[in-house]
Amino acid sequence: MKPSAQSSLGIRLRTNLRRLVIETRGAEIAEAAAVLPLMFMILLGIFWFGQAFSIYGAITRAAQEGARAGTAPYCATCNTGASPANNAVAAVNTALTIAKLDPTLAQFPTPPPTFNSCTAATANCDAASSKVCVQTQVQLTDTVTPATGVCGISVSFQYPYQFWLPFASLNKQRILMTASARMRMETQ
Repeated sequence: MKPSAQSSLGIRLRTNLRRLVIETRGAEIAEAAAVLPLMFMILLGIFWFGQAFSIYGAITRAAQEGARAGTAPYCATCNTGASPANNAVAAVNTALTIAKLDPTLAQFPTPPPTFNSCTAATANCDAASSKVCVQTQVQLTDTVTPATGVCGISVSFQYPYQFWLPFASLNKQRILMTASARMRMETQ
């Protein structure tokens, strides 16, 4: 190439580069391509965290309904199988069903909550009988002597939830949300 041809090529190259730097056509498309995936991820996060919050509220209400049903009077001499624990578990299952959650997915809490007992018996819950931990005659206040404490019932369980957030560390993570409620036993 001749020196004049090289210099005209360099001038045209600089002119084209300058025009590309100044030109703004198509910039909106490039900006949208950069921002839309991020906005989509934020919207998905809002949706899935909202779902988790809704399920947490539903299982907390179910535990409260179980504690309320466990404190209700029942027939101790009847042969119907009614007891505070059975009433509480039935109320939890009903509340979960009403909230369109599967009661069979409820799990026994690990570790189970520990309370002081109001009586000489231990306040343990039976993991073999139900997936819901119901502890009756537990001390709800922090006192050393059982006679001065407030006695009640404790209902607790865990419910699984799985996030779906692609390209995030929470994708397909299964978490266990714990629900628990305590209520004072009424004496008649």
